[in-house]
Amino acid sequence: MEKEIQKLTPEAIWKHFAEICNIPRPSHHEEKIRAYLIAFAEAHNLEHTVDAGNNVIIRKPAVKGMEDRKTVVLQAHVDMVPQKNSDKTFDFTRDAIEPYVDGEWVTANGTTLGADNGIGVSAILAVLESKTLKHGNIEALFTATEETGMDGAFGLKAGELKGDILLNLDSETEGELYVGCAGGLDLNATIKYETIPLEKGKFVGYQLEVKGLKGGHSGMEIILQRANANKLLARFLKNVQEKLGIILCSIDGGGLRNAIPREAFATVAVLKNSERMFRNAVKKFEKIFINEFKGVEDNISFKAIPAKCPSSAINFFDQCNLIDAVVGCPNGVIRMSTSMPGLVETSTNLARVVSERGKFQIQCLLRSSVNSAKEDLALTMRTVFELAGAKVKLSGGYDGWNPNMDSPILKTMSEGYESLFGKTPAVMAIHAGLECGIIGGVYPEMDMISFGPTICYPHSPDEKVNIASVEKFWKYLCHTLETVPVK
Repeated sequence: MEKEIQKLTPEAIWKHFAEICNIPRPSHHEEKIRAYLIAFAEAHNLEHTVDAGNNVIIRKPAVKGMEDRKTVVLQAHVDMVPQKNSDKTFDFTRDAIEPYVDGEWVTANGTTLGADNGIGVSAILAVLESKTLKHGNIEALFTATEETGMDGAFGLKAGELKGDILLNLDSETEGELYVGCAGGLDLNATIKYETIPLEKGKFVGYQLEVKGLKGGHSGMEIILQRANANKLLARFLKNVQEKLGIILCSIDGGGLRNAIPREAFATVAVLKNSERMFRNAVKKFEKIFINEFKGVEDNISFKAIPAKCPSSAINFFDQCNLIDAVVGCPNGVIRMSTSMPGLVETSTNLARVVSERGKFQIQCLLRSSVNSAKEDLALTMRTVFELAGAKVKLSGGYDGWNPNMDSPILKTMSEGYESLFGKTPAVMAIHAGLECGIIGGVYPEMDMISFGPTICYPHSPDEKVNIASVEKFWKYLCHTLETVPVK
């Protein structure tokens, strides 16, 4: 598989991507990719540092005749989202990603591919390695732990970088230039619960399973109105818990804060005399879910699997608090932008619901390009959870990146794209969070733009990158570096 990837064009990018796929790099486990980058810099006699935010910075001097150009910061994040199919045995901290060519795409066997942002990292390495590319001074900024909180960007200090222009290589549609992004905010709610013993012989055990959803990036794909596994599971429980005497024993739904939940599971105890009605209710709601999300979700599965009945369960009052909070919690698109048609302004993703050690932990990620709207949504959600007896913590807030339509690098890149490909690139803002917003807060005078190849279904095992778009992306990046304005 690795040799197959390395033969793709442009080889300068794909050979590095194939190597990166062999390096485990889920968020918070980035030591090996940092070591790889440092070794690369040393092998190519390039100046390099690791800053307080665990970001790797590598510098390459201008080639002869390009010394008068503005310094360009090439930026990508080194971590990837560790998502896999439930039937895939895989350890993201130890195992190598298994990429393969599938027609016009590169994808991975049962896991996220890591093209987000591995292609960006690979492109920067190709620039640093090139002996023929014309460019001015280059600062390569490889940021840490972007996917779970943009830790590296938040850790970046003033004075670390000298660049005039920042090219963020973390966008996911070729032919689009991004000049703005949404801000974000994490909401974590905790609800305490007590357990009670179950009367032996009175109940039967089942595992409820919501599976087969598409999931995806909670910024990029939230507009597609995909189902949220946590919401579906809670909706079912709300409808049947009192009627059928269902007692919740445990729950585990969703995964990462920025991934739309694809799966959710709950172990429940069902009164024996209600067992038949319970099974029929599960079948009924599976049909309801399939019908409601027809054309959006193709493989929704909602099943009740017989399981050993636990000896204890969650107090019914505490169970109701959790279910009410999850059912009542806003989720998905809240408001569309009035200034840019087709752009989501405000959204929220109910990412994680889990029971552990006497506490329900609920995690949501809020996004908005309007700070006041983000704050209002946080107030609404906080109120819902507090009514259910939860303690709520808001953290990790960051502002959006305001577009500068008079940007010199935007003008250069727009003209460059038209000269290369015969059409004008789309200039857009993105609902996802980009590190540009945070970096721009530290370096307000830096001219910034974000672009990249076409990557579909990031943050899910269906992630894939279009091969032809990577070739165009590389050609465009090289042209941009060659035509960077003079200082």
